[in-house]
Amino acid sequence: MAEEKIRLGGMALANGVLVHGPKAWACAIRIDGGALKVAAERKRFRAADVERPLLRGPARLLEALAVIPEVRRALPEAKLPFQRPAVLASMLASATAVKVARESGRLGPAAQELLAGILSVAPAALALRSSDLAAYHGAEHISIGSYEHGEPRAKEHERCGSHLLGPLLITTAIANTLAAKAPSHLRAPARVTAQLGALAASTEIFGWMVRNPEKRLARALAKPGHELQHRLATAEPTAEQVEVAEAALAACLQLEND
Repeated sequence: MAEEKIRLGGMALANGVLVHGPKAWACAIRIDGGALKVAAERKRFRAADVERPLLRGPARLLEALAVIPEVRRALPEAKLPFQRPAVLASMLASATAVKVARESGRLGPAAQELLAGILSVAPAALALRSSDLAAYHGAEHISIGSYEHGEPRAKEHERCGSHLLGPLLITTAIANTLAAKAPSHLRAPARVTAQLGALAASTEIFGWMVRNPEKRLARALAKPGHELQHRLATAEPTAEQVEVAEAALAACLQLEND
């Protein structure tokens, strides 16, 4: 009987890789001087315990965010993707551009929201322009994909979060268009509700895409994220970078299997 594989996720850092499973996370980094440093802990909040369809997406996001302070505490040398000054400036510029797009009278409401969604992706795209980050992203995919499939895999992964881009742009545009029709005094909470609803719907659509990769609609929805992953988000890692990802994978699996 084939060994049942643990479902894993991950995140690339500018100097390492974070791998997380249902119960634990592990992070490995290269510190200045080239030494390898690893930390691993059990999760305090587990999204795997949340089974309601419309709550699973927000729960997974909350779980991913909850891990970040733990990583920073265990590995102060870890370099997160969004802590670079250029990325922070891009986030501010993107927020301003989104506001302008929504106030433009030249586009219809749906077109305004779709454009706003595309502009919101700019900070993430800028973060991924770092060659080290893209290479560690590729190393993350190689290590996790090779473990899951039991054979060497490439730098791209079919379950990469970039594939959420297509569903998220569509659901966010629809949700915000509906929220914009709310009375002015209710518009702010309506937008917050719309964002949560779009995230929940996108996560469920993404799950369907992963289960049905042969469907034409699934391929079409995955296309924007695939192009982002192929052209910008990943790069071929060095052997040393793959070693870092493998160290994070091994430490995470050890806690998961205990």
